Amino acid sequence: MRVSLILAHPHGGSFNAALAATARQALLDLGHGVYFHDLYAEGFDPLLPAAEIDRHAALPALVQAHCQELAQAQGLVVVHPNWWGMPPAILTGWLDRVLRPGVAYEFLDGDSGEGVPRGLLRVRTALVLNTSNTEARREREVFGDPLESIWRACVCGLCGVRRLERHTFGVVVTSTAAQRAAWLQEARDMVTRLFASRPPSGGENL
Repeated sequence: MRVSLILAHPHGGSFNAALAATARQALLDLGHGVYFHDLYAEGFDPLLPAAEIDRHAALPALVQAHCQELAQAQGLVVVHPNWWGMPPAILTGWLDRVLRPGVAYEFLDGDSGEGVPRGLLRVRTALVLNTSNTEARREREVFGDPLESIWRACVCGLCGVRRLERHTFGVVVTSTAAQRAAWLQEARDMVTRLFASRPPSGGENL
């Protein structure tokens, strides 16, 4: 299996980075190929220019590579913090530029864009790992957990992803080293559980 792994956090020493590294190693240990991208480290430009909006637009090489990898992936893992109930802007921009018509979804014949699109992704299983400094009960009762709607309905549901699991680790700012170690093991266990039964495509790091 080929799995696309996306990290969106500006600090290379963050707990998000540790989660991504843990997920990456777990996937490699299972024999999967991994497309790994640290969006901040590679300087991904989140701005969608007008010239890219058309389905048949010529894309910059980096964006084209992301599109091709995502189109080939059978699994998806995304790691990011909860910022204002949203993903970081760089990840939102990645969604804008990479989950394109013709790559992630398409409209049926006769539909000018007003209807419900058909998902095109080959991804069967997606895992979203979030971090938060808001207590879980407050997140649910006060804010309504908007990230759940974003990933389950607006992204995965629209693009044809059949199975999504999402987990939030928190409160990070007050966590101990022992707690973080336990969380990393929990993340590894989730990756192993979700992706172990899939047929491997070789252990190379793509």
